[in-house]
Amino acid sequence: MDIYLVGGAVRDRLLGRPVVDRDWVVVGATPEDMLSAGYKAVGKDFPVFLHGSTKEEYALARTERKTGRGYHGFAFHADPTVTVEQDLERRDLTINAIAQHEDGGLVDPFGGVADIASRTLRHVSDAFIEDPVRLLRVARFAARYAPLGFRVAGETMALMRRMVDDGEIDHLVPERVWAETRKALAEPAPSEFLRVLRQAGALRVLFPEVDALYGVPQRPEFHPEVDTGIHIELVLDAAARLAPGDALVGWCALTHDLGKALTPADVLPRHIMHEQRGIEPVRAISARLKVPVDYASMAELVCKHHLNAHMAFELKPTTILRLLDALAALRRPERLETFLLACMADKQGRLGSEDAPYPQADFLRACREAAATITSQPFVEQGLHGPAIGEAMKKAQAQAIAAVPKPKPGSL
Repeated sequence: MDIYLVGGAVRDRLLGRPVVDRDWVVVGATPEDMLSAGYKAVGKDFPVFLHGSTKEEYALARTERKTGRGYHGFAFHADPTVTVEQDLERRDLTINAIAQHEDGGLVDPFGGVADIASRTLRHVSDAFIEDPVRLLRVARFAARYAPLGFRVAGETMALMRRMVDDGEIDHLVPERVWAETRKALAEPAPSEFLRVLRQAGALRVLFPEVDALYGVPQRPEFHPEVDTGIHIELVLDAAARLAPGDALVGWCALTHDLGKALTPADVLPRHIMHEQRGIEPVRAISARLKVPVDYASMAELVCKHHLNAHMAFELKPTTILRLLDALAALRRPERLETFLLACMADKQGRLGSEDAPYPQADFLRACREAAATITSQPFVEQGLHGPAIGEAMKKAQAQAIAAVPKPKPGSL
């Protein structure tokens, strides 16, 4: 029995990054050997075992054969004769196809170490095209490693385009698209996820509502980048800076301007009512990808209300209160924070505005705190009942918001 550390743990160690999860491949063993050694069987489709003390996964070396379309169309073969090189050959990228033996030696049959040095995301073999999830994974790895200088190899991009042209991508199930997207939105450069998918022709298939934003002009005095698609890329990266690892803020950033693709041509480059027009496509993309309810609802709120946040100093106290009520911010202040982070990312996601201040955030936080100080007790003591208590509270909350100081015009 030979045991190898494989995949991300080896890759990240070579990159000098923290190793979070460790996966192992076992060569020369049978399931019975693993069970007798104290491992616990957990794999359904192929033999995977948990270590008795570390609970890390140990998989028997295996090969795979394509039997149908899509992610599930594979047959796996595992027995003691399968070598570590054969196991590595079924992996997606060369940087993920490196194994480290227990003695520290590396097994690198596909040049993964060299590709790490040259910062290249390259497929292991032409079998790459057999699994459409790999297209999403490459885009996600690009979002993670682009800040380190990684780029997708030309020949790998060519295979990704072929997967789109051949219709293999059409067999992706919504759950897998969402799982990879959610991870990509939590990476340091999520804009790269969009760029890679778009370059492969996959964005128009998987995210047509987002793809439609490219080429749509905006007013240059507010958006020097002009192109709405480029704006979304900038907003995504701003969200990643403001809320590292927060995929919820990233999803709101991705979807907040979908209505701009529906602006009538004779109105461009203005986008009057784009926040209302965006609600339908936000609902459509969330439903199609089976996005969790909290993601779908917050994305809709950001789409509908982000201009109110930008204009916070001009809003009436009653309008601010309605905004806070829509967010349920008095009961759940964390929802206001998510909303404000997405709005701040929208502000900073413009050429030349990467460090732009956003005093609206502190103002709206202060408004929320002021409104939260109003309780029902005084009105109950006054003898009010039922709806009258709620009406009195709303009036008092609006008055409390009206008393919140605003920055002086010259300080904005």
